[in-house]
Amino acid sequence: MNRMFTNARLRLENAVFAGTGGVSANNRHAGFIPAFREPASGRIEIARYDNGQPAPMHLLCGLPEEWVVERNSAGEVVAILDSIVAGFLHDATFYTREEAATII
Repeated sequence: MNRMFTNARLRLENAVFAGTGGVSANNRHAGFIPAFREPASGRIEIARYDNGQPAPMHLLCGLPEEWVVERNSAGEVVAILDSIVAGFLHDATFYTREEAATII
């Protein structure tokens, strides 16, 4: 079965890291920017709205087209590659949710 990274996974991760620095609302004050990393290439992309503006939380829209694996009938991104990791960018360094949770 093909696994995908969906909004349900984002909600689950937010629940797991609630109350810690692994959630945008809890680390924004320290300058952490929600971002995603593709492990094989190391490519990092900050979370963005559809219009390209930086988003204050993790969103699947605005990510590179090659990461997108499914869209709904309205063309909205509903799933990206399962290998993508949600985390944060801070001072040009990517932190996973786990790492951010231990720092903040």
